[in-house]
Amino acid sequence: MNMTAGRRAALTREQASSETMTMESSAYGEAVRAVRTGEISADEAANQLIDRMTEGEVLGLLDGDSSRWVLPFIPALLDRRPFVAGAVSRLGIPGIRFSDGGRGVVIGASTAFPVTIARAATWDPSLEERVGIAIGLETRARGANYSASVCVNLLRHPAWGRAQECYGEDPVLTGRMGSALTGGVRLHVMACVKHFALNSMENERFEVDVAVDEHALHEVYLPHFKAVVDAGADSVMSSYNRVRGEYMDVNRALLTDVLRREWGFSGFVTSDWVFGTHDAVASLEAGMDVEMPLRLLRARELPAALRNGVLARATVLQSARRVLRTCVEHAANRELAAPTRAVIASPAHRALAHQVAAESIVMLKNETVGAAPLLPLAPTIQHLAVIGRLAAQGNLGDHGSSRVRPPSTVSPLQGLREALPGVLISTTTGRDERRAAAMAAAAEMAIVVVGLDQHDEGESVVTGGVDVGVIGRTFGSGPLRQVLIGLAHLASRFVRGGDRSSLNLRPSDERLIQAVVAANPRTVVVLVSGSAILTEAWRDRVPALLLAWYGGMEGGRALASVLTGSEEPGGRLPFVLPTDAAHLPFFDSAAKSVVYDAQWGQRRLDGEGHRPAYPFGFGLGYTTLEHRLIDHTLDSSGGNANVHVTNKGHRKGSTVVQVYAADVSLRRPVAQLLGFRKVTLQPGAETTVRVVLDAGPTLQRDSTTRRWSPRSGVWALQASQHSPDSWENAVRLRRTEGLIDQEGTSDVKPA
Repeated sequence: MNMTAGRRAALTREQASSETMTMESSAYGEAVRAVRTGEISADEAANQLIDRMTEGEVLGLLDGDSSRWVLPFIPALLDRRPFVAGAVSRLGIPGIRFSDGGRGVVIGASTAFPVTIARAATWDPSLEERVGIAIGLETRARGANYSASVCVNLLRHPAWGRAQECYGEDPVLTGRMGSALTGGVRLHVMACVKHFALNSMENERFEVDVAVDEHALHEVYLPHFKAVVDAGADSVMSSYNRVRGEYMDVNRALLTDVLRREWGFSGFVTSDWVFGTHDAVASLEAGMDVEMPLRLLRARELPAALRNGVLARATVLQSARRVLRTCVEHAANRELAAPTRAVIASPAHRALAHQVAAESIVMLKNETVGAAPLLPLAPTIQHLAVIGRLAAQGNLGDHGSSRVRPPSTVSPLQGLREALPGVLISTTTGRDERRAAAMAAAAEMAIVVVGLDQHDEGESVVTGGVDVGVIGRTFGSGPLRQVLIGLAHLASRFVRGGDRSSLNLRPSDERLIQAVVAANPRTVVVLVSGSAILTEAWRDRVPALLLAWYGGMEGGRALASVLTGSEEPGGRLPFVLPTDAAHLPFFDSAAKSVVYDAQWGQRRLDGEGHRPAYPFGFGLGYTTLEHRLIDHTLDSSGGNANVHVTNKGHRKGSTVVQVYAADVSLRRPVAQLLGFRKVTLQPGAETTVRVVLDAGPTLQRDSTTRRWSPRSGVWALQASQHSPDSWENAVRLRRTEGLIDQEGTSDVKPA
């Protein structure tokens, strides 16, 4: 490392890094080739590259390459090009070439898949891995090599504005699905998991301080992050919020002690964007390697800190090695064949988006009206009324950093018209409730499409709590700082998205449902959202109810295929739907401090004895599938359950076999998901499937030794089609010498 040369200008670094540069003839290209052939290790390659770099080039690995003056243009540039950090053209180092991508690539016109929480509702990790492969291909085709696509923050409360970007409320489901996406993405680009950690509220994400005890932290809010790290995540993005009083970029206890030492993570950590770095030196020492995406605090402070001895050279080199080693290792092991832009929104990816959307749709209710269940639509139907302000919209969800702009989008109305070309379809937005009711009364059947959009929930792009001092010393104090803070607070009042103020539908939507179902009892309600919606004011009057999410670019066609019965509603709830918001943890979107405990979602309802409207894991299909637990093994490292499944109905269908455990010595046992597997069977068919079990929810961690051991209590296990409401027929578990093992098949009744 040459300590005499100055830091290179950011403009030069950024201009020189091009996705089309030929690496083979460069020092970086040679390092990648040598690692690929096994001549040297990735660590050795990183050291060799660092030995050839100037001080400025090494420090340049630790922040973004764009000038601070790019800040106002970030929203406009996100969908145009990758954001680059650490490029060194002289050595052919391409740097980290960032793209967001939770529901598809944000650059250009790319495939828009259903949002993450919709994909969680498929309960199908193999399908999620295919989505990851597609996102990785399109990310690479857009010139990026790094995708921040894996969001595994736990859904502590459904009012969280970015609930749609996560996999729901359960650590095991989240860990399995996030690991699958990671495995798919990193075949072509580096996979980043975010936001580490305890980031589950939006409006005060820059300031909120999360208090959490050791039990809840390690046994509830971190296991899914560890699962994704174990699955090979190349990078971790630290969150904006504080945990136990420290901002995450300077939180050594989590970034170094847990993430690196306890879990063995060897990749690199980046900050959340712009306002996620609070101290240039302290963040580097805590284990946050790269300030993204601009040259802000570190560009101003690290060179002097290094010269003055405030910052140790070894600390700089440690982070530089992490970045280079990870980049080289990934480039050496990714798929060699680079995709062309023909893969972007290709027929294969559109078909995958359709499949995921159909398998994510959760049918919550389907009562018999007349001689048969209301759904699927009768093939003899001649006149259908499609009503609601969202019926004709291609509603993809949040318009924040995860926004994808596909080349086309299909609305529910368009999907139904394509699927039913011979059917008269009347339609109205429902603003005039009398007209909507009259239209419904004149039709054989009504479909009401209501719910949420980007105005109701999503990322709060402008927030009043940002520290504008990161932009420069001029803004650190004085009149300019006050002006910028004032503008931020003013803008935050008008920005789209943010946390939800209510879990109910808009009052106009609820009135519309009631008016339509009163006019026509053959009414289907389709909810579009990224999280839970309370239905108590009207669900008893509605015979059929579906949750269709933000279904991606093919969502309208997928919904039509489910309504007409050409495809099965394959989704199961990734969270509980309560009857009352008071049954959930208290949520204050303006809170500056919050306590995260182990009581949330279905677990909170179980512990307090509240029956949900629809339990975690619930969903109906068009056929009847039954299953029976045959046997199982489970110890502290995991296990398996064998479950016999039979399709008792007259058409092909699917179910999700879910295996739960609980301490039945408690007056109110709390169900813990251990494993699941999606099964599809032809009519009359039967099979035995093996469900992989995660022992984690039955274990506890000693905060001193960091060792895991079985929890006390009388534990039982059962297979179910959703979170159990009874444990009377569960199989008892016996623990021996730190192991959990099966003990017969006798019934276990709660104490």
